[in-house]
Amino acid sequence: MSKVINCLIVDDESAARDVLESHLSKIDQIKVVALCKNALEAFQWLTNQSIDLIFLDINMPEISGLDFAKAINRNCKVIFTTAYREYAIDGFDLKAVDYLLKPIAFDRLLQSVQKYLDETPQIHKTSMEEIQSETNDFIFVRSDRKMVKICFNEILFIESLSDYIRIHLTDQTITTRETISNIEAKLPSTNFIRTHRSFIVAIQHIKAFTHEIVEIANHEIPISRSYKNEVIERLEKL
Repeated sequence: MSKVINCLIVDDESAARDVLESHLSKIDQIKVVALCKNALEAFQWLTNQSIDLIFLDINMPEISGLDFAKAINRNCKVIFTTAYREYAIDGFDLKAVDYLLKPIAFDRLLQSVQKYLDETPQIHKTSMEEIQSETNDFIFVRSDRKMVKICFNEILFIESLSDYIRIHLTDQTITTRETISNIEAKLPSTNFIRTHRSFIVAIQHIKAFTHEIVEIANHEIPISRSYKNEVIERLEKL
């Protein structure tokens, strides 16, 4: 049996920690030892526990992820997580396994774990097929004081309402207290695409599109300038 990979999640944002923990819980070989909100907490775990891999945010108060990575034992590998692309070069200069840009999708996280395994074959002899446990095709969200099951194939599009989102399904609409970036990270990126800071659409339900909008059911969802190139390039490849 392959060795269990002991991990730390280090991020000053609780929502980011929760998303990563949820993703990693789907990988049988991964054991999340602790969730740390800063580098000092992480250092205490490193001195008392054998840690193989750290998912490390870069932009943190007091001690940045980059400074923390410089100080730890090189036997402990690092996968950087951040919302800022400009840190990528610094991250790779520190021999990081990978650099994940938030919001982090589950399939992209799997690629990073596989890269870690490829770099440590003498310790972790396994493959992508072995680490990828069965993933759900649904999530639960809280709405009207209960947890509601949302099947991915029933989602038409998701609309942001500041601290809330409205999930438009084929037969109903669900409102829940969540940010659109957090819900985006929980969706399979192969099936959904962000078209606007306030909208995520299900690719399978797109009826037509232009450079300004996508049509889903009887709705026209805007494509903003900042997302246009990515959206059009991806849709034109389908």
